[in-house]
Amino acid sequence: MNYVLAIDIGGTKLAAALVDEEGSVLRSGTRPTPRTDVMSALAALITEVTEGGPPPDAVGIGCAGPLDLAAGTVSPVNMPSWRGFPLREEVRKLTGLPTVLAGDAQCFALGEHWLGAGRDSTSLLGIVVSTGIGGGLVIDGMPLLGPTGNAGHVGHMSIDPNGERCECGGRGCVERYASGPNLARWALDNGWSPAFDGSQEQADARTLARDAAAGDPVAVAAFERGARALAGMIASTAAAVEITTVVIGGGVSAAGKVLFDPLERILDDVAGLAFVRAVKVHQSTLGVDAALAGAARLASMAR
Repeated sequence: MNYVLAIDIGGTKLAAALVDEEGSVLRSGTRPTPRTDVMSALAALITEVTEGGPPPDAVGIGCAGPLDLAAGTVSPVNMPSWRGFPLREEVRKLTGLPTVLAGDAQCFALGEHWLGAGRDSTSLLGIVVSTGIGGGLVIDGMPLLGPTGNAGHVGHMSIDPNGERCECGGRGCVERYASGPNLARWALDNGWSPAFDGSQEQADARTLARDAAAGDPVAVAAFERGARALAGMIASTAAAVEITTVVIGGGVSAAGKVLFDPLERILDDVAGLAFVRAVKVHQSTLGVDAALAGAARLASMAR
């Protein structure tokens, strides 16, 4: 049996696993992401996962971006100590193994295509809806990464050229309408008053989803607005690259029906061409493990 080392690097958590060619995890571990000296924490995690186990023959890394695939460098927004950091080379030197790198959302898409809700689909768009919105494409079974490794960055597709200015500098980006913080921001600006139950809850997307499920009209409208932005992006992506499946994960996807019901209805309204209307939308089945699974698959494909 052959094994690969899968690594998932985010602003709050480092995860690693020894994974076999069928996708089964032999050993795994996680650690909080430190603000400085991330490589020392990552090295310790790799040792924890690999020591005494079967030797892996390749490493796959999914990392928060932006990244430069050609150079193998990363500059995660939430990791200020890494700017243009040569992650691929540092991990290769640490492990002595062939090492491949992709964005965390691209690995999410690849993981869901391999083992999750998009298993065996012809062409898939994976979307992570959380603090921001990331994405990845798997076309004819292969990840589409792009020249610099940033293909599938659907959160910054413009669905309204005259719309709101996004934090990225663009205008009308999907993220400005459908990310967790922006759902809550719009709701608060439009009169939403969270129905706190006496606990220390935040006025965030989770509370907004709870209130939407209870019928709060502003909360419902916020998810309708976010779903319309997502639907426009999905229809545009489907028209451009003929995806057959969309898998949505991330914290906001936990809203369930208050997100997916309006999304299905609005997508049916905005999609016209038959092959666009045929796209199936699913909620992630792998959840937080999807990116790690995708990193493993990335390594297996590159061997």
